Amino acid sequence: MSLDTTVTAGKAPTAELNAAERLADMAQSDMRRVDALILDRMGSPVPLIPKLARYLVEAGGKRIRPLITLATARMLSYEGDAQLKLAAAVEFIHTATLLHDDVVDESDLRRGRKSANIVWGNAPSVLVGDFLFARAFMLMVDAESLPALHSLSRAASVIAEGEVRQLAATGDVNVSEASYRAIIEAKTAALFAAAAEVSGIVANRTEDEIAALDRYGREIGLAFQLVDDMLDYGGLSATLGKKTGDDFREGKVTLPVTIAIAAANDEERAFWTRVIADKDQKDGDFEHALDLITKHGALQATLEAARTHAANAREALSGFPDNVWKTALTDLADFVVERAH
Repeated sequence: MSLDTTVTAGKAPTAELNAAERLADMAQSDMRRVDALILDRMGSPVPLIPKLARYLVEAGGKRIRPLITLATARMLSYEGDAQLKLAAAVEFIHTATLLHDDVVDESDLRRGRKSANIVWGNAPSVLVGDFLFARAFMLMVDAESLPALHSLSRAASVIAEGEVRQLAATGDVNVSEASYRAIIEAKTAALFAAAAEVSGIVANRTEDEIAALDRYGREIGLAFQLVDDMLDYGGLSATLGKKTGDDFREGKVTLPVTIAIAAANDEERAFWTRVIADKDQKDGDFEHALDLITKHGALQATLEAARTHAANAREALSGFPDNVWKTALTDLADFVVERAH
């Protein structure tokens, strides 16, 4: 398990790559050390544990969260190595939540491959997720920073609350935009926020600087989730594909649906009640849902909300001295929104 990168940490990014790839190139030296930690801490005398954990960790993904931890530490010129353990902990927390989410959502695929719960079953997925959570906390303790431990452990708790909120809201066509935002603030933005602020904590930065890092991570996390919710309906291109429609089939009321329901006439509201609340879905219903979402401009409105959060993330870093890492983190906010196209 390793990143396919060719640029040493600290080198200026390559123009041909997107912002996430450039950041990965810049951080490749640090990420190799994080990879080594992850591989070491996945070890267990119970063979199924590392086998299942490795299956998901090696499945890919941009690994934006641990990259944010590493990049913010570099931006702050932090000279220790606590950020490596914290970045590994962030990745373990994220991976554990993916394992649990796939069981709750009864997902078949994860990053283009069969999800772990399909390959090994629900019980092993839940238990290995628990194992990864435990390993994450051991890494936090090894970082020897009680405030950083508090930050990430609080994030883990908030994520769980967000997932429960989302589960309770599934199938509820009366979910408000405020409730939806509270869900994504918890289940997605909280870990992004902690991933950013822990570097400020171990670097002994001021409370204002740590708060700015928290805001950067939180805002980029919100933008990330909003774009993900758009992409489930094909993004702005409205192109239907293998990765579209999961939220619809699971009865999740995301922002595009919330906006469409708020603007719906009686006939449209009856449709949403049938497919979301009653889970009575037929062939062509997803395409009709997409038509209604497009009709009411819900995807564009979601994109504008994501753009606002990305702008807030960029602004949060404005008080830090300029360097290549700050530029890369700022560009990352734009990349998160560009995925919608």
